[in-house]
Amino acid sequence: MKLDLNIDVKALGKVAVLQGGDSAEREVSLMSGAGVLGALRASGVDAHPFDPSERSLLALKADGFQRAFIALHGRHGEDGTVQGALELLRIPYTGSGVMASAMAMDKITTKRIWLAEGLPTPRWVSLKGDGLTRERVRTVPDDLGLPLFVKPPHEGSSVGASKVNGYSEMQDAVTLAAKYDTEVLCEEFIDGQELTCAVLGEGDEAQALPVIEIRAEQGNYDYQNKYFTDTTQYLIGQLPAAQQAQIQALVLQAYRSLGCRGWGRADLMLRKSDGRVFLLEMNTSPGMTSHSLVPKAAKAVGISYEQLCLWLLAQATLDQPAPLTPAA
Repeated sequence: MKLDLNIDVKALGKVAVLQGGDSAEREVSLMSGAGVLGALRASGVDAHPFDPSERSLLALKADGFQRAFIALHGRHGEDGTVQGALELLRIPYTGSGVMASAMAMDKITTKRIWLAEGLPTPRWVSLKGDGLTRERVRTVPDDLGLPLFVKPPHEGSSVGASKVNGYSEMQDAVTLAAKYDTEVLCEEFIDGQELTCAVLGEGDEAQALPVIEIRAEQGNYDYQNKYFTDTTQYLIGQLPAAQQAQIQALVLQAYRSLGCRGWGRADLMLRKSDGRVFLLEMNTSPGMTSHSLVPKAAKAVGISYEQLCLWLLAQATLDQPAPLTPAA
């Protein structure tokens, strides 16, 4: 895969790297932002850090920023809210637009769209309101079997997620997830290989990067193993070529069905029993830390971290690039 790197750096103007924020993934966002900021500056971009939890987004306009690289993760960064603010400020930004960001951030909405498109995703149960009673929580394993996963549907980086191995663990898992969300997603456990596949571009021009298999200690790819340990293995190019192509095609369908653009990364499971692939979620503002997966996949096809950051910035746009003209 080749990117058009014939980019006029000066034409990109003054760039804000949005990082930090107030979500549960703030710590990871600060690491992503630091990496992106260093890469852009190394490429000659006039880039500056900007933390929306410390300064009003209105300051972006007042300070003359002309583009924004979104290195925020989670709520108020990946869910369409900051994208909507940037639309109003008329500041082009990286990644998906308002609606695609909002839909992808909601794992339950994502599942419904994928099912409507005939795309495979694990079975699930949604709990909220009256459904969060102990009586209902107790019956979820009857619907999905054991083990199963419990997670907040509007968080990422495995925040608030638990693997439940027995009935006695259900209530604690639901209580933990409910600390982060008003709704709780209970999902069928797929026994097999954990995979991820990134996409760059938009629409018919979008291309999938190589599939990465993730092997974490004891199969637990949690927050700690994602960002703060060096024991997790990331295997690239280990799948048969035909199987990788099939997975990449599926991921492109999933990406396009949500209307994503710029970049994204799908998480998947390859079931051991029958080789069937299941889509778990789509990340529209993937991590860019030293442990992150999109840079690893890009490197495998000859795209450096600096090149990736510069290309993504050059793709920054708006849902409505030109102001709408009022009807006469």
